[in-house]
Amino acid sequence: MIKLRKSTIRLLALALFYLLYLVIGASVFSAIEGPQERELIKNVKKLRSDFLTDNTCLTDDKLEKFIASIVVATNRGVSATKNVTMAEPNWTFGQSIFFAGTLLTTIGYGRVAPLSEAGKGFCLLYAMIGIPLTLIFFTAIVERMMIPTKMFLYFLFRKLGHLYRVFHIQLLHFFILLIATVLIIFIVPAAIYSALEPKWDFLDSFYYCFISMTTIGLGDYIPGDNPDQKARAVYKLATTVYLFLGLLVMMLLLAVLYDIPELNLGFHFYLKSDEEEEERARLRSGGEGSGPKYTKQRDEDPQKQTGGSQMYQPTQEDVAAATGH
Repeated sequence: MIKLRKSTIRLLALALFYLLYLVIGASVFSAIEGPQERELIKNVKKLRSDFLTDNTCLTDDKLEKFIASIVVATNRGVSATKNVTMAEPNWTFGQSIFFAGTLLTTIGYGRVAPLSEAGKGFCLLYAMIGIPLTLIFFTAIVERMMIPTKMFLYFLFRKLGHLYRVFHIQLLHFFILLIATVLIIFIVPAAIYSALEPKWDFLDSFYYCFISMTTIGLGDYIPGDNPDQKARAVYKLATTVYLFLGLLVMMLLLAVLYDIPELNLGFHFYLKSDEEEEERARLRSGGEGSGPKYTKQRDEDPQKQTGGSQMYQPTQEDVAAATGH
């Protein structure tokens, strides 16, 4: 009989939980959005029927072709409202920068997409080269952003290390960064977008920021797509800068989270977690019968140490990481 590794058993349990979570999400979305969709279908059918009744010269087949053409144009980013007039076309330089940015960051709203075969082919080649390049670029920047972040952590260690455990200080450090991220990357931009976008309230704007910063990119809300939008190119360019900066901050926050071993839950599902557990078991078995041993834990309460409490002191590795040397 094959003996499964502990990490494999945990992975199977995680897979079952993930499947259950997927089913729960699908059930909730179906229950919430299903009635809304059915009501919308009912209204559209009535609107279509009333329109044909009021315009007897128009056949249902002609109306169908007309609606299909409008839907295709709308899905390609061309609005049919106001006699198909927009303040600026979709493929100006500013709009193209916005599209390229969402492509390279894999946000991919999908509202505006290449129309030509040449554009689709170039999009494939551009993404194949640009997405790995973006990942390398962002990772290098986040590595440098970690230097002042760690310096702030060491500052907290020096001020609070004689009162609290290392894990608790790391949690405080993370939550301070989390609050700053929510404020700077979500709340403030959401307030700005709700003021600039005529049809967005604060919830819509916050929803857009969250969907974008998590790279979900549903495309139901895109800033600057109002046909009357003035200075669309500048607006799109500013939004692109926000997306890049926001994603960098999100990556920094995740890096800080992964630096806390107690919160790195994914490690328990990796194969190397079995190796670490086996190593710990060998160390425990090798130390038995050799007399009492004491190993100081990283998280040990400094108040219980002999000689009174001690203030946390960064190691040489900490200093080197903070200074970049």
